Amino acid sequence: MTESIKTEKEIKPEKKLRFFGLGKLRPYLRAYRGIFATLVFCTLAVGVLNTITPLFQMYAINNFIAEKTLDGLLAFALAYAAVNVVTVVLDYFGSYGCCRLEMFLLRDMRRTAFNHLQTLSVSYFNQHSVGKLHARVMSDTSVISSILSWDVYSGVWNVTYALCAAVVMFVLNPLLALCVLVIVPVVAAVSVYFQRKLTKLNRNVREINSEITGGFNEGITGAQTSKTLAVEQKLDDDFYGKTDRMKRVSQRLGHHRALFFSIIAFAASVALALVLWYGGVITKDGVIAVGTLSVFMTYAQGIVEPVQWAVDALADLVSVKVNVERFTALTESVSDVKDAPEVVEKYGDAFSPKRENWEALHGDVEFDDVTFKYPDGDEYVLEHFSLKVPQGTNVAIVGETGAGKSTLVNLVCRFFEPTEGRVLIDGKDARERSVEWLHSNIGYVLQTPHLFSGTVRENLLYGKPDATDAELDAAIKSVNAEGIITRMENGYDTVVGEGGNTLSTGEKQLLSFARAILVDPAIFVLDEATSSIDTLTEKLIQSAIEKLMEGRTSFVIAHRLSTVRSADIILVVSDGKITERGTHEELLAMRGAYYNLYIKQFREENIAASVK
Repeated sequence: MTESIKTEKEIKPEKKLRFFGLGKLRPYLRAYRGIFATLVFCTLAVGVLNTITPLFQMYAINNFIAEKTLDGLLAFALAYAAVNVVTVVLDYFGSYGCCRLEMFLLRDMRRTAFNHLQTLSVSYFNQHSVGKLHARVMSDTSVISSILSWDVYSGVWNVTYALCAAVVMFVLNPLLALCVLVIVPVVAAVSVYFQRKLTKLNRNVREINSEITGGFNEGITGAQTSKTLAVEQKLDDDFYGKTDRMKRVSQRLGHHRALFFSIIAFAASVALALVLWYGGVITKDGVIAVGTLSVFMTYAQGIVEPVQWAVDALADLVSVKVNVERFTALTESVSDVKDAPEVVEKYGDAFSPKRENWEALHGDVEFDDVTFKYPDGDEYVLEHFSLKVPQGTNVAIVGETGAGKSTLVNLVCRFFEPTEGRVLIDGKDARERSVEWLHSNIGYVLQTPHLFSGTVRENLLYGKPDATDAELDAAIKSVNAEGIITRMENGYDTVVGEGGNTLSTGEKQLLSFARAILVDPAIFVLDEATSSIDTLTEKLIQSAIEKLMEGRTSFVIAHRLSTVRSADIILVVSDGKITERGTHEELLAMRGAYYNLYIKQFREENIAASVK
């Protein structure tokens, strides 16, 4: 199964609008049918009442002003006041319903997007920047929820008002009504012409906005690196270029939208002029009363708002179509690492695991004729590779930086699936059991440690939520990290900051070790995990790890060969492919790539020691 991934430029509009893609959001609206129905009813009623209000004006002019009498004025005033009170009450409930609907939809869409991101494989995140994903989860959902609430509210009112006003005008005087409604075909023709231009420009604006968000995110997260490299000017120039492109494209978009609105406003002015001219003539001839002409003038001015709304709504819908495409592209992305339905039925998934059905994992790993290439790659990294790793075996993977040492680990952890062949865990294809089951039995320590925002205790408990203080102490002591805890003012309750930025890299790495050990995993994966720790601490932790790995299967990606000499099997990776395998002694005897690496590092270490 290949992962369905759509980048910004691959998201293309459908040839037909199909309700601007909003049909895909029906499940979100279905949950709030009651709120939506209340909103529509209240707004519909307000539109009808707003249409009736000018008739009070007509009645007052024709019956009180023209007749110069006040007979019945009290009843008229009470009726007018009652209509306005009812209008205000209904408008309140409609507006409140809009607010509730917007917040509920925003919450649900963001939850869905975030939860779905947790189900996607590593390859998805390799191909999508944080900034673009952030824009989809935060910005796009905000626009969509606003369209589905406030624009619906405005739409129902404007359509109701326009239809009711048209009916009333035709009843009063069909010819004068046509003078007002002549604007409608003009708006339709102009809208069709501008629709394609606005769609393209809106899409460009969204794409550039995602790039800006990504650049802003990188500028903040990489602030320390940019300062140490003195590349502030380069980053500023790059960001300036993106914002300048955003300005130019937005200006073009603004130009077309301004031209669009100006044409509509001109058409509305022409319609109003026709009403004034023809209405004045027939009023003079006594065909209609002055009060009736005043109603037409009110409707002629009032009908401009629904027309302008229609224009604006079309532009918004064109814009939101891009947001919907981007949001659904995320939520409909299919991971290339996905449990089969029968596996989910038995073992559950990441959000609803059926732990009672999980078998114990012993740690036998086998690569059975595995061929593999990355989803975004063209060359095979492994071809017909086979290797048996019995429980308790220590496998070391070595090679030059960037040689592709993480490939085997990625397959063992099911971050990727084999292109061909199988990876067996305890004699069974890993795909016959759940990803969550496998990950719960693996202790993974990365080269670049990551801590979540919160306290030390909370970070450690990610490994084992129900761990006791005694278990936390044992895990900390096993990696010789008790000194870190005692130095902290609040011990385990010390806040580590975003990404653990209040701690040194070495301290974060030791806590990452403790978190992995707390899981009591059957399989250990150390991805150059000691590269961020000083030599003295590395020796202390190395002896602790050797004890902890006894009886456990382990995969150690290492740069320093001195740390893997005791490994049961060493795999040498070059140009993304395994070129040698054997024990330390066997590989040295081959005098191949491993031998050259070892001699090179041995000389470098001796030179460094002599300098000291």
